[in-house]
This record gives sequence, structure tokens and C-alpha cells, in this order.
Amino acid sequence: MHYREFCPNSFLKNYVQCYFVCETDTAVFTQDKVFATGFIEVMFNLGADGPQQLINGDLITQPDVQLWGQTIQPFTFTSFGKHSMLGIRFFTHTAACFFNERIEEFNDQVIDFKDIGGKEIALLHSKLWEAKSIDQRIELIEEFLLRRLSLFLNKYTRLALVNSIMHDLCKDDFFENINSVASRYGVSSRYLQKIFLNYSGLSPNLFTKIARFQKSIQLVAVKNSSLTTIAHQCGYFDQSHFIKDFKFFTGSTPSQFSPESSTDLFVTLYN
Repeated sequence: MHYREFCPNSFLKNYVQCYFVCETDTAVFTQDKVFATGFIEVMFNLGADGPQQLINGDLITQPDVQLWGQTIQPFTFTSFGKHSMLGIRFFTHTAACFFNERIEEFNDQVIDFKDIGGKEIALLHSKLWEAKSIDQRIELIEEFLLRRLSLFLNKYTRLALVNSIMHDLCKDDFFENINSVASRYGVSSRYLQKIFLNYSGLSPNLFTKIARFQKSIQLVAVKNSSLTTIAHQCGYFDQSHFIKDFKFFTGSTPSQFSPESSTDLFVTLYN
């Protein structure tokens, strides 16, 4: 598998974490475990073979353009084919700025993006297919994103506030409860919960758990630290809380976990 990331332009860099390309040289059978990352992604299939998922022994053709919502519950995505995917990875709280739909409606789903975007998405996919270079493809994607942003951005005027709160929640020494955070920003805890859900599809508590989990899973994968040390480094109250959260997000305990099962984790560790 070949994986590359590309930076967005200066304006979109506040909304898009990266664009990425994931390709294989030949048709491969892939059994990939998908865990919570905190990100929402859109993926365009640009390969000669359409994406196919293996379900109950049958290969089922998948949408050419997929919207991956926030993954909370782990699942296994089994596929076959020669892959050539071009993706957009949004920050946790920015995908909402490009959609009219409530972002939490996408949680734990892989959706046909053409069902949401209609002819515009079908036309974009066709243009991406015909484009001769990755630079041309990124230019097409950015033109599309800027059009979407102009349509919906006025609905999301508290982006800077949510960004600041997320930054605080990710700090290693963060131990405040949500009421004190809301008070510090001059809003009610109920309002904070509401805007957090509107922008990210997650509650503040769930976002914090995913952020801790993402840090812990990388430490578990490299196998250089004890579980007690990892729990402490990632801000868990104790080892038992760490193991409980880890099992919730992966379906296995840290000692049973196999990092090779996840493409996302492989990419994070080796690229």
C-alpha cells in the first residue's frame, strides 16, 4: 500500500487537516479494523476497479464517493480490489461547515456522498477521474470545498470558540469538569454541549475520550511502555479506566491488541 498526504491551501488549512492518496499496485484482500479517530473523511475512488466490500461471503459494490462519519464503535471493513483513493480529512470540528445536514447524523456510518451532494458530487468525481495530476485533482477539490463553505459557513459562527475549547480539552494536564470550562468561556454548560455536538458530532466528554484513546493506541502499538505508564501519560485516572476505554474503542484489551489490523494506525506509525 502506498500512502501520501498533501497540505491544503492557506485558507482551507483551518478547515482541512490534509488530502491523502491511498493506492495498491495490485488487487488485494483487505480486512481492516476501523477505530475512533475524531475525524470525518470523504473518499473518492479513482481506480479502474470500483470498491467492493466482502459481506457474508459476497462482494458488494460500494459507492464511488464515500462519506465516513465519526467512528465511535469499532468495526471491520473487509474489501477486495486494486485501490486508488483520494481523500479529504477534516478536523474534528470543521466538517460541519461544509454540510447542511446535522453532522452527528453521520456518526458510525459510511454513506454514499452522492446521496447528499447529488449531481455536483457526481460531476466532481468525473472531473477527478479525468484529471492528469494530483495537483489538478486537489485544485478541483478545493474549488468544490470553497463553494460549499460559502453556502454554509454563516451557520457556524462559533468555530473559534469550539476550536479553543477543544485545544483545552486535549491538554495533558486538563482536569476541569464541563461546568468550569463553560464558565471560563462565559457560556452555559448546556450551550457548550450543544455547539460541541453541532460542530463535531461528539459530546465534549466523548471527544476527550477519543483524544486520549488516540494517544494511547499509538503507545500501545510501539510496545515500549507498561500499561500503567501509558495510562498515566494519557491522562487516565488509573490503569483500569484506561483498559475499559481501550476495549470500548477497539473491542480488545491493550495486551490483546494487534496494531497490524488497522490501516489508519499503520499510516500514523510508519509514514
